[in-house]
Amino acid sequence: MSKPSIPKGTRDFTPDEMARRNFIFDTIRGVFQSFGFAQIETPAMENLATLTGKYGEEGDQLIFKILNNGDFLAKADRTALEVGDSKKASFSISKKALRYDLTVPFARFVVMNQNELTFPFRRFQIQPVWRGDRPGKGRYQEFYQCDVDIVGSDSLLSEVELVQIFDEVLHRLHIPGFEIVLNNRKVLAGIAELAGVTDKLTEMTVAIDKLDKIGREKVEEELSTRGFTDEQVSKLAPLFEMETSPKEAISQLRDHLKTSEMGSKGVDELETVVNYALDLGLRSGKLLVDPTLARGLNYYTGAIFEVKVPDAPIGSICGGGRYDDLTGIFGLKGLSGVGISFGADRIYDVMSHFELFPAGASRGTELLFVNFGADEERRCMQLATELRREGIRVEVYPEATKLKKQMKYANDKSIPYVSMIGSDELTSGQVTIKEMESGEQFTISLNEVIGKIRQVL
Repeated sequence: MSKPSIPKGTRDFTPDEMARRNFIFDTIRGVFQSFGFAQIETPAMENLATLTGKYGEEGDQLIFKILNNGDFLAKADRTALEVGDSKKASFSISKKALRYDLTVPFARFVVMNQNELTFPFRRFQIQPVWRGDRPGKGRYQEFYQCDVDIVGSDSLLSEVELVQIFDEVLHRLHIPGFEIVLNNRKVLAGIAELAGVTDKLTEMTVAIDKLDKIGREKVEEELSTRGFTDEQVSKLAPLFEMETSPKEAISQLRDHLKTSEMGSKGVDELETVVNYALDLGLRSGKLLVDPTLARGLNYYTGAIFEVKVPDAPIGSICGGGRYDDLTGIFGLKGLSGVGISFGADRIYDVMSHFELFPAGASRGTELLFVNFGADEERRCMQLATELRREGIRVEVYPEATKLKKQMKYANDKSIPYVSMIGSDELTSGQVTIKEMESGEQFTISLNEVIGKIRQVL
């Protein structure tokens, strides 16, 4: 019999890991709610047609398709199978897929529920997504996204608030030295216009989106393989040479794009967001403008966001942007939206790398009642019930076994307090507790137990 295993790019999580993950989720959720966002959920599965064509050429290849129920080959496109046309064949054997992100399903949700929603609609969503990516450091095939979006408003105040949300969440998580990087797709469109490659904007953004991973030389090589002439590639050179400090970057972009109406509009939008965010002040983050930031998702039309932690052994931990007509692909035209996503799994890895989780983040049981027998057990269950109603995390050991075994159980689980209810306690109505770290022992009332545990934890 083979050893059990799980697919590459997926993980099991221990109780301690789940406690730390929930610390991240709870922090993010708290900030989202403080900005007035309401939570929704969408199914893990979407119709394949809903997802296809929304993530660019490379993204479509990473969608996890689900085989049709039953005999999935019964209605397969035999011709496509015979000639090896996997893309065409897949549509004949798969009508559903696991969601690739939360944004496209959200656009579908908005269109289907538009008559019940109040616009501008402010939603957040914390759910897993799946991508058939090659597993690696900080890269998983199943991972959680924590998304927040505003749909139904063109106002750049939305972008400003999203910058604030990045800053507030990562400040509360104590992420060190994080950088909030901004760009605008209109800026990229303007640069493409000046280089004479407007018809190749998608190819340009897909290539330069890899700049951090493969470097400028390799990006230029990829542009050449995508049909860009040497002259066109050379005209993109300013893209790689501009400053990233906000004021200087905007000044350089404004000068470079002064003859491009689209590019100049993008610079105006960038400047508005940057000035507003800097005037309001950031708690911990550093704001940058990077004209090479592309984020190769086809649906972005305005602002683009990315968050990086330079000293962490991992890529970006957050991203997002504005999509002026994403709902249009589902029949609802002209509804602008903007949103960002926190990569919870990457944030977890960064926090683990820097040892940022507070001690209380992984706390579990706070008090264990030792089991001495039937009479004591009944009293322990009564006390445990009262303590749980007061918000204390309590266990009663399920068997009246050796005290040494029960104490070892408490030690192995790092339970800070153990209570021993014997004949004296049954008579007096008091509770004897032992502080495991110091070894000190107290006989006190139940209310004093509650106060002591709350005081320490």
